[in-house]
Amino acid sequence: MQPRNMSMSGVVDLAAVKAAQEAKAKAEQTRAETARQGGAGAVAPADLVIDVDEAGFERDVLQRSAEVPVVLDFWAEWCQPCKQLSPVLERLAVEYNGRILLAKIDVDANQMLMQQFGIQGIPAVFAVVAGQALPLFQGAAAEDQIRGTLDQLIQVAEERFGLTGLTVDPDAQPGAVPAAGAAAPAGPYDALLEAAVQALDAGDLAGAVQAYKNVLGDDPGNSEAKLGLAQAELLQRVQGMDPQAVRTAAADKPADAEAQIAGADLDLVGGHVEDAFGRLIEAVRRTAGEDRDAVRRRLLELFEVVGTDDPRVVNARRALARALF
Repeated sequence: MQPRNMSMSGVVDLAAVKAAQEAKAKAEQTRAETARQGGAGAVAPADLVIDVDEAGFERDVLQRSAEVPVVLDFWAEWCQPCKQLSPVLERLAVEYNGRILLAKIDVDANQMLMQQFGIQGIPAVFAVVAGQALPLFQGAAAEDQIRGTLDQLIQVAEERFGLTGLTVDPDAQPGAVPAAGAAAPAGPYDALLEAAVQALDAGDLAGAVQAYKNVLGDDPGNSEAKLGLAQAELLQRVQGMDPQAVRTAAADKPADAEAQIAGADLDLVGGHVEDAFGRLIEAVRRTAGEDRDAVRRRLLELFEVVGTDDPRVVNARRALARALF
């Protein structure tokens, strides 16, 4: 199992956004179900450090990363620096009391994972948050540096993905780690939403748009359907574009609303979030009347695609306010 986004493969930035939204929803469902069951689902301290192999990577890392940041420790028995670093990571994993999960990967036994993460030397430490792989550091590190890195990871996981970690019970039996999201009750639109995701992955954008609209027809406030619809419509808009022609038109016509809107769509699909926002904010300054309103509306749509609590969206909203007023 490759360390990649769990869905919408090939659309890197949008997949990351979708994973974040799904992680938030799963985390909220898990917390609600845990509270309903009076604290069920707690793990023992010993379960905060696990051994992971290629066969269990999706279950033990990708799925668990929807609940808690998973720190990956790539090590080997012959690696002396690993023998110094690994005990520190294991001790900190227990000390952080469920805010991280430490997954240890023996590179000699899991060469494919080592290659997929592009690791050139060990020890190497990564994190997976909501299905997204993040490099943390390579080689030996001082404990205070490791703590600082973990603190930042936990902050990002909570602020951007809504992950607050696992509930730890010192009296729980080791080895009883629940499957990620297993306690979450099925929603009334899960089948439609799953069909929409499958349509996206298959390139059936029209089918995905219709599936999301079907959900929103009955449940206008469904956040996953609104996000999915915004993504699918964006992909539809850029599907037939000639990227070179679009970029040339956007560069040659800075005050042309349609050219800048098309350029921003292309920027966002390519993962250039700040460029897309900056392009449209500048277009707001250069246009007036209906053109300006069209640019503003598209910018608000792209905010929804990225996620309203994303720091880049927060900053762009401020810049838009300055441009408008």
